[in-house]
Order: sequence, then structure tokens, then C-alpha cells
Amino acid sequence: MTANWTERAYLETHPWINFSLNIVEFSHATWLLFGEAESKCSHVAGVPLRPEVARKLHTVYLSKGIHGTTAIEGNTLSVEEVAARVEGDLPLPPSREYLGREIDNIVDACNDIANDVVEGRSAALTPGRIKEFNQRILAELPLKEGVVPGHVRTHSVGVAGYRGAPAEDCEYLLEELCSWLERIDRQIEQQEELRFTLVVMKAILAHLYIAWIHPFGDGNGRTARLIEFELMVQAGIPLPAAHLLSDHYNRTREVYYIELDKTSHGSFAIEPFVRYALRGFVDELREQLAVIREEQMEVTWENYVHSHFRDHETPARRRQKHLVLDMPKGEVVPIGKLREVSMRVALEYSSKTAKTVTRDVNALTDWGLVRRVRGGVIANRKVIKAFLPVKSVDGHV
Repeated sequence: MTANWTERAYLETHPWINFSLNIVEFSHATWLLFGEAESKCSHVAGVPLRPEVARKLHTVYLSKGIHGTTAIEGNTLSVEEVAARVEGDLPLPPSREYLGREIDNIVDACNDIANDVVEGRSAALTPGRIKEFNQRILAELPLKEGVVPGHVRTHSVGVAGYRGAPAEDCEYLLEELCSWLERIDRQIEQQEELRFTLVVMKAILAHLYIAWIHPFGDGNGRTARLIEFELMVQAGIPLPAAHLLSDHYNRTREVYYIELDKTSHGSFAIEPFVRYALRGFVDELREQLAVIREEQMEVTWENYVHSHFRDHETPARRRQKHLVLDMPKGEVVPIGKLREVSMRVALEYSSKTAKTVTRDVNALTDWGLVRRVRGGVIANRKVIKAFLPVKSVDGHV
């Protein structure tokens, strides 16, 4: 027979696990971060990218997120090695294959979550789904004695001095957590203007509560961060952005554990942890938008170059167009090395003299597409900055 809730041991040992939330008491700094995060997520979601760039962006941030969530737990693969593993191009020796297997497990789970959302099969968060995530994360990994993937623990566990909730209460607490998060869903439906705030809050709280309860013998942190990712994706956070929190937690690992620890001491305030998560989320969104903006500038540059040659499809004009398009971004190329900027340029100049190269450079210079500088020439990508809206910088336009 299940014990009455008033007899639950966790009420004495873990009073911070109280399933309560009062966002009205949050500071203006936290609200400002929510607002900036919402704005930047809208920007990420609203920018069309070339298919190959979109795929690359997805792979880059998937790799960063998975590297983040596994590196915190001791996986020693670098972010470059994780990216190679994501692409299916990182064979490992038998002694290290378990590191790759851990990456594979989380990649598969993240991809399934994304596919479910895209195809309209998003599943509700239930104790069974939480256990499924843990089972998938730990599948075929070396584990300590007594750890059963996907099964709630029957013994006490701890990490870095923190002890998880009493084992006899874990099943109950998972049920309570899922019911509480479902009630937050109803709040979201009733308060459209707070949708983004409550969505992100729900994801961070799910992460926090799994870390507090520590329901499994192993893999609790990875399970918490995978749940956080799923809740953000289900709520409409763009996929590249949904991986950012895991990367942030890893990049600030020491602070991550400090802020987690603070939530179970003193007044049990959760706002500092929420603000820490949001501040990192916003910082990483800024970095992500800078990458996207660079891609947009590149597309604008290519369109600008093509516009100069639209009505001039002679072999010479085509050769000049390819030359300026293939010049490396931001690099000065000596005149004598221009033939080598790409394979197609090398083929087009294979039967041409140095005078032809000089003549082409002069034409491109006259059109403002390249600039002569010390040591050679450089593609004049700066010209497209004139297309940006005018704004004041330190009082000067």
C-alpha cells in the first residue's frame, strides 16, 4: 500500500522539492532576459537559409549540445570528434568505443524527438517517457553495479556532495513532477502573452527537478538535459537554439554545479538558477545569430556579384565572376596566386597569360568587386554593408 503523502520521507530530507512556482516575484533582470531570449528565438526561426547551410547549422549545434551534455559527465571526446561521430565518421578503438556509443545514444534520442515534433507525434512527458530516456541514454554503456537503465533506483545516490531524494519516494515524485508540468501547460494555454516565458520555465524546471530527485542510479543529468531539450523543441523553440542550454552548462560547468547546489540551500530560491540558465541561453543565441547573419551577408554578397554579370555571359565575364566569387573570405590573395583560388578558376585560366589575370583584376577593381591592397587583392565584401540600415554609433552616423 502506498504511504500517505504526509508520511513521505522527502518532505523532511528535501523540502525544496515542493512543486511550486511564483514568477511574479522574479526580478526585472530575469524578465528582461526572457524577453531578449524570445526575440532572438523569433529571429533564428524567421531566417531562411540555404539547404546546405541549414544542414550544417543543425549538425554544428547538435554536436555542441551533445558534446555539452556528455562532457559534463566525463566524456572526453572533443566537440570536433563529437561532430565527426554525428556524421558517422569517427571509428574508435574498442577501449574507447563506449565514448562514441554514449554520443550515438543521445544523437538517436535527439533525432527521434525532432522527427516526432516535425511529424506531429509529440509525446506527453510521463514517468514512463522519463524512464525511456534514461534507458536510451545508458544503453550498452559500462555501468556501476546496481544501476539498471530505465529503472528507478532502489538505493541512495549522490553527486558532488548532493544526495538524491529517498529511493522509496522517487516513483511518487516522478508522478508528481509530470502532473505539475501538465498544470503549467494549462497555464500556458490560458496566458498566451506569457507562452514563451512559461515554456522555457517549464523546460528549465523539469531539468532542475530531475536533478533534485535524482531518480536513477546513473544518467540523471543527461536525462534532465534531454527532457529540457524535448520540452523546448515541442514548444516551438528552433532546433539549433534548443541545443544551446546544454552547451552553456558545459562551458560554465563549475558555475552550473554551484547554481544547482544553491537551489537546495537557504531559501531554496530557484530564480538565480533560472537567471543563470537564461543569461547563458541569451549569450549563445547572440553567437548563433552572428553566425546566421554572416551567412545572410554571404548570400547578399553572392547576389550582388551575380547582378553585375547578369547581362554579360561571355567566357571572359564568366571567368571574372568565378574569380571574385571563389576568392577566400577576408584573405588577401597575391596576384600570382589568383589562378589557384579554386579548381574551376584554375581550369578557366589554364590557357591564359598573366596579362589576362591582370586585365580581369582591373575590370573587377573598376566595378568595385575587388580591392588592391598591400600584397595582392581582396574581395570587396565590405561594399554590401552599405545595404544595412543606417544607425548611430556613439552619436555618429
